[in-house]
Amino acid sequence: MLKKIYTYIVKPALPEALNKLRELAYNLYWCWHHDVIDLFRRIDRDLWEEVENNPVMLLGRVSQKRIEEIANDNAFQANLRRVYDRFSEYVKSVTWFDMKCKDRICKDFLIAYFSAEFGISESLPIYSGGLGILSGDHLKSCSDLGIPIVGVGLLYQQGYFRQYLNSDGWQQEEYSDNDFYNLPIEEVSLNGSDLIISVSYPGRDVYAKVWKVQIGRIPLYLLDTNIEENSLEDRSITYQLYGGDKEMRLKQEIMLGIGGMKMLNALNKFPTVCHMNDGHSAFLCFEKIKILREKYNLDPKVAIEASAAGNIFTTHTPVPAGFDIFPQDMMRKYFSSYAEELGISIDELLSCGRGSIYNSGEDFNMAVLAFKNASFSNGVSRLHAKTSRKLFNQLMPSIPVNETPISSVTNGIHTSSWLSKDMALLLSRYLGEDILLDPSNVEVWERIKEIPAEELWMVHQHRKERLITTVRKLLKKQMERRGASSKSIDMAAECLSLPYLTIGFARRFTGYKRATLILHDKERLKNIINNREMPVQFVFAGKAHPRDEEGKRMIKEIFHFSMEEDVKKRFVFIEDYDIKIARYIFSGVDVWLNTPLRPLEASGTSGMKVVPNGGLNLSILDGWWDEAYDPEVGWAIGKGEVYDNIDYQNKVESETLYNLIEREIAPLFYERNAEGLPRGWIDRMKKSIIKLAPVFNTHRMTKEYVEHFYIPASERYTKLSANNFEKAKNLASWRQDIFLYWKDVRIIGAEAEKKKSLKVGDWLEVTAEVYLGRLEPKSIRVDAYNGPLDSKGNIVNGHGTPLSWVGEKGGGTHIFRGKIYCKESGKHGFTIRVFPTHRDLPKPVGFFEILWQ
Repeated sequence: MLKKIYTYIVKPALPEALNKLRELAYNLYWCWHHDVIDLFRRIDRDLWEEVENNPVMLLGRVSQKRIEEIANDNAFQANLRRVYDRFSEYVKSVTWFDMKCKDRICKDFLIAYFSAEFGISESLPIYSGGLGILSGDHLKSCSDLGIPIVGVGLLYQQGYFRQYLNSDGWQQEEYSDNDFYNLPIEEVSLNGSDLIISVSYPGRDVYAKVWKVQIGRIPLYLLDTNIEENSLEDRSITYQLYGGDKEMRLKQEIMLGIGGMKMLNALNKFPTVCHMNDGHSAFLCFEKIKILREKYNLDPKVAIEASAAGNIFTTHTPVPAGFDIFPQDMMRKYFSSYAEELGISIDELLSCGRGSIYNSGEDFNMAVLAFKNASFSNGVSRLHAKTSRKLFNQLMPSIPVNETPISSVTNGIHTSSWLSKDMALLLSRYLGEDILLDPSNVEVWERIKEIPAEELWMVHQHRKERLITTVRKLLKKQMERRGASSKSIDMAAECLSLPYLTIGFARRFTGYKRATLILHDKERLKNIINNREMPVQFVFAGKAHPRDEEGKRMIKEIFHFSMEEDVKKRFVFIEDYDIKIARYIFSGVDVWLNTPLRPLEASGTSGMKVVPNGGLNLSILDGWWDEAYDPEVGWAIGKGEVYDNIDYQNKVESETLYNLIEREIAPLFYERNAEGLPRGWIDRMKKSIIKLAPVFNTHRMTKEYVEHFYIPASERYTKLSANNFEKAKNLASWRQDIFLYWKDVRIIGAEAEKKKSLKVGDWLEVTAEVYLGRLEPKSIRVDAYNGPLDSKGNIVNGHGTPLSWVGEKGGGTHIFRGKIYCKESGKHGFTIRVFPTHRDLPKPVGFFEILWQ
């Protein structure tokens, strides 16, 4: 048995003439620029595919003979110079942020973007699905736009699992170690040594090594606990993405949030703004408080106010089950000592993650922690924000649902990352290359009209042909691995047909996404597939979480249907779905199918990825499609109905789906002119691109974050921290007064001026008497909450009209008066409400109880 292993690192031996090649390999800029990809592919096309598009591994495995050949190849060197010059120009050029925002930010403005996963390239497998892909696209757009941001995440030794199906179609999970030294990542050094940070866990410190991924202009820092300084148990903290039990999840989130902030502080990159991409990283709030306390000798309550000022929380789940919730005893085990370092009690710390500070029996909710400690919170589509307001309103039931402080920034995609090379060349030719630098430019996309129909169709057909070739190759490998017969393996080479209408479905398999809705009536589906005049074929892909039995059963059902003799050539399931496979599917299908159970799809970005590639969407009105749908650009399954009976809903929506394919989609696809072109279909392709492409991209999305959240949050942090945190101290003092004296506040009465009749445009004067006790009038806001009345006498779609302080009546009672504007006719009503307010709060209605009359 080996007792001691000496380690050493071997790196590619590149001559000086290829130094630029190494720099390109270690900057993920290459993964959304086809000229760089083509350069690496030119070195060794077969090896490029074998190493799964990983340029670092390519340079490490290509023969030294080939290295010498390209170093002395004038044509290759000229190509390298062109590509590198373009890369250098990209890095140094003036950006959107330089031109639009530089004069509005403080000197040390910096955003830290925390996420549990990042999907940047298939060569860096530290992602599982939509959340990670969004995180990667977010950073890419920030790079393109020059937004000063750093990413923070974990470096998983195994990442997410590789999927394969057994002979019965049941998902199997296979984990393989990532070789960090053959990935496009580099160790971070500080003062000549590897940067290693420590985080306190019960009874010991856990250490994490820091790695960096360069994404264009943007660094992404990743923490790795699988190092010799840790015990075997602690080395496993960053072993698997979403692996292990609840306690392992807690350990990972401590490392992500607390460790991530410690790392940034060690790098002297303390952010003015922290963006929590979902609640996984919310423990950063605590460490940020701790750093501010120690650095500026602040009272804990003051540090809490200052810390929260610069925080942003994006929620991604529409259901409570999606939140990470940890039991109290587990939290006490991991945070009792930490609470002392913060200068607060463990009960005070736990109250930060409870919906009610008065309910000591409630478990610790990471989303609540993030929500309470953020200046701004948002959902990821308009419908999701509406759903989230209902969800989070349970934490503040005295507030009207529509006033729950959650806004929306609809997700998008990084267009260049998901646009096929063929389509990118076509768009550049007719729209100009600037469209890829800023795909949120509405006017430029209008030029899609100028592209000849035959050229657009030819490019789409070429990508469809590439998809079919790829599917056949992958299907053959799958069958060989399962030990299929030679006949079945040979049949894989005949699956799918270029002329046929092709519908794609690829995403995480879980209950609410309803991958099997299309199978509700299998005989009818078979008739659609085998229609002689208008045949339809389907490509399915996706993984289920290892513990999601329902999702696995769905995959099994899809698999068994795909193996039936009369559909097996036209209905396929591709295993081990990843970014590489996704690009082929997104660029090759005619129609993208999405069948979530409304309103459980927070956003969904898969359908966005087919848009610039010319694909059309067929979807339930949920997530992004609820706001994107237009009859001219795609199809909606239903009209947004939600039924109490799920079985009935599945029946209704599956029939609607079949009807759409049979009566609208297939006829439009197969309607050809004399030249054999589907003119009506191509017209719809163009309209879809023109209307949707400039909106549903991460350039538009990140600009919204900058304008609505990043800069305002930074300004608020700067304001609260100025003059030795004077405003933060005042805010903390005010909050303490509210906590102590709010229970004494009561509404004594109200009256309105007596008018026989009111007309639209009139004003109704309202006076209220409120007992404030020891609170000052400026500490509270009194509203006449008014609006139309329903048949039960309830105010609907109400809003608050502020009443001004008139004077003190005596004994702590105050008079407030104001006027309600009569905007529209009908029966209306008002009531009086009182809630705490402060000019330095980010939200008019904060995390406080509203007192109603």
